[in-house]
Formats: sequence, structure tokens, C-alpha cells
Amino acid sequence: MDNATLAISILWAFIFAYAILGSVDFGAGFWALMFDRRSGTRAAQIANRYLSPSWEVTNVFLVLIAVALVGFFPRAAFWFGSLLLLPVSLVLLLLAIRSSFMVYSYSTKRFSRPLRWVSGLTGVLIPGLLLSVLPISLGGFVEVSENGHPALLFGKLLTSSTEYAHLAFGISSELFLAALFLSDYAHEAEETSTYLIYRKIAILIGPLTLLTAVLATYSMAPEASWIVDRIGEQWPWFLASIVSFAIGYGALWIKRKQGAPGRPRVAVTFVIGQYFLASVGYGMAHLPYIVYPDLTVGDAITNDAAFRSLLVSYAIGVAVLAPGFYLFWRLFLKDKRYISHRDH
Repeated sequence: MDNATLAISILWAFIFAYAILGSVDFGAGFWALMFDRRSGTRAAQIANRYLSPSWEVTNVFLVLIAVALVGFFPRAAFWFGSLLLLPVSLVLLLLAIRSSFMVYSYSTKRFSRPLRWVSGLTGVLIPGLLLSVLPISLGGFVEVSENGHPALLFGKLLTSSTEYAHLAFGISSELFLAALFLSDYAHEAEETSTYLIYRKIAILIGPLTLLTAVLATYSMAPEASWIVDRIGEQWPWFLASIVSFAIGYGALWIKRKQGAPGRPRVAVTFVIGQYFLASVGYGMAHLPYIVYPDLTVGDAITNDAAFRSLLVSYAIGVAVLAPGFYLFWRLFLKDKRYISHRDH
């Protein structure tokens, strides 16, 4: 494996991790808002119980993505910095507002309700803004000047169906993954009524994610018919993804001798597997381009010395962070004393 392929694989792994964790994080904020005034259920409390420690961990991967992009692919960082100046600036502003409310809401109950509104609204806005990168990278929306400076055809992007198809896919995936994870979280906390609520939401939204994924794929033409053809060539990955989804979705219907129906842990595992398999297929179809057809991974990769230094730094960083992530999982996602605690 050459330097460019290894570097883009590392960057893609960080992006995938952030996509899953961010979807659950932002989606949980949305569901906390939706159930905020609902009496007779602890759906909002369960969502906020997850949000309390998780948002800081999620932001770690956002930092890793930025550092990996700038370090491994400095030219690509310049391109995306130019093309995504507006959406990325809005994302950073919304993240700053959200983080501020997250910090202060736990020191005083006065900000608990505004927190739910901020978390819920950012849960819709931030993923949508971040997803703008996918249509832009496919070609047809970037104009390169004679001196090599890229410019975004913003008007053309806003009138393209593929932008809104990707937005619909992102929102439906976010809400589905969050509901599915929170169903498992509630099941672990032995909150049966809350588990059934989130299970029902996941059952309703699950098929919608597949439909929006298909729409996002075929809406890429005519601007990016090349990626549609290449996705067809990677059909084994997408077939395996559909099978994984079918197993995960079907696990929600498994009847048990005692207790509520469904195996939420199995469902979460296989649905995440579905997104992983689909992302691998999409990534392989997209290679070697970062922005089609003007920028490839080979053009954007840093020099050999910087690449080796970054690789060693990331290896040390992962070795340091891995025990912390494990402790986070044990303390906040597995310890029933925390997830079952009731606020008074």
C-alpha cells in the first residue's frame, strides 16, 4: 500500500468514526428536544443522559480529521478551505454555541431547556452543512481558474437535486442511528417503555434511510455520472451492506420469551456494519479522486518525511487515546449505575 492510499484510509476511518458518533450525538439532541415536554416517558432524560459525556468524545474525532487532512493532504486542505469556507465557518460557530451551552447547562439548571433547543437545532443543521462536501467532491460544482485556484459554483450547487438528496440521506441516517442507539441505551438501563419508543422510531425510519441512499446515489447524474458507474462496479460491498442492514433491522423484531421484543445490541452492531461496508464501497469507487477531476490523492499527498512523522504521531496518539475510549465506554455506556440514574 502506497503512502497516498494509506493516508486516505486513515482519514476515511476518522471520517467514518465521526459520522457514526456525530450522527448519534446530534440525533440524540434532536430526540431530547422532541420529547422534552412529553409526560409519562423518560425518552428525553435518556437522550440527555447519553449527551452529557459523549459530545466531548465526538469532537475529538473532528479534531483528528482536521489534523489528518492538513497534515497528510495539505493541498486538499487548501482546496476545501476555499470551497467550504461558508459551511465550515457556520459549523464551527454552531459547535461553539452548542459546546458553551453543554458546559454551562450542567452547572445550573437554568440553562437545561435552552440546551435542549440548541442540541436539537444543531442536530439538524450541522450534519446538513457537513454533508455539503460530498456533492462538491463529485465534480460539476467547482471551477478552477488559470492560476489553479478553485471556486465553488454556489448557485449551481443550491439548485442541484443531489445536494438535497444528500441532505435528506444525512438527516434520515442521523435520526435512525440515534434512535437505534438510544433504544439499546434504554434497554441497557432497563427502561422498557423508553426502549419501545425508540425501537418504534427506528423501525419507522430504517427503510427511509435506504430509500434516501438510493435517491442520493442516482441524483448524482448528470454532474457525476462517473461515480454512479463506479458504484455499480463495487456492487459486492453494497450487497453486503444491504444484507447487514437486513440482519440489523430484523433483529428489532426478534421475539423473546421474556421482556420486550428485539435485540437492540445486535441491531446496532449490524447497522453500523452496514454503513461501514457501504462507506468502503463508496470510498473505493471515489478513488483516486478527492475532488473530481482536478485533485487526486496522489497530487495532494505530503512529502515522505512529513508522512512518516505524522504516521508515528498518530500511532502514539491512538495508543494514548484507546484506553481513554475504553474507560469512557465502561463508565458511561456500560455502567448501569450511571445510565439508570434518575434525576431528582
